Amino acid sequence: MRIVPDGIYYAIGLAAAGVLLAALTSTWVAYPFLLLGVFCLYFFRDPERTAPDGDLIISPADGKVVSVKNLDNGETRISVFLNIFNVHVNRSPVPGEVTEVTYREGRLLVASHDAASVENEQNTLVIKNARGTVVCRQIAGLIARRIICYKKPGDRVLSGERIGYIKFGSRVDIIFGPEWRAVVKVGDRVAAGCSILANPVVPLVPPLEQTF
Repeated sequence: MRIVPDGIYYAIGLAAAGVLLAALTSTWVAYPFLLLGVFCLYFFRDPERTAPDGDLIISPADGKVVSVKNLDNGETRISVFLNIFNVHVNRSPVPGEVTEVTYREGRLLVASHDAASVENEQNTLVIKNARGTVVCRQIAGLIARRIICYKKPGDRVLSGERIGYIKFGSRVDIIFGPEWRAVVKVGDRVAAGCSILANPVVPLVPPLEQTF
């Protein structure tokens, strides 16, 4: 099982602290630190995923759909809440070019609350492909203090490609236009890089080949 490097560093640090305290005090003191170290390895796991084929928007995060909201401008926002037991590695919802990456500091409200989409610390990726633009927003939660993003403007991504992760509790919002139709509902469980969030309203028509 692949592990995000941060998880390995935390686990080593906790294990070392446990061993040191055990040497200075009692062996029993080490156990909570060793258990926390094992949990860090579990939390920062990064399993391989295979994205489904087709012109689709797939989930960028593991977790529970807590909101499917129609916005005033005709767009739709789907929000996925990640608890501490979910995989926290985020993946690209569509293939295309990253045209914008914007980080913004903010509050640390409980990520399942709707206000977190506006007020919390967040990192926004805008991905453009043949059908339109899809926004993927990594949002920190009550515990999280750091958002990691691997991508920068100009990068090209595949559907389901790793784009970063959020430490501990968090939320990911996906915003797309009327050219897509949401196929999930509140309460659904989704998996990053696997679960379909939206289908196209109409299929893409390939350009006609020119002949001379």
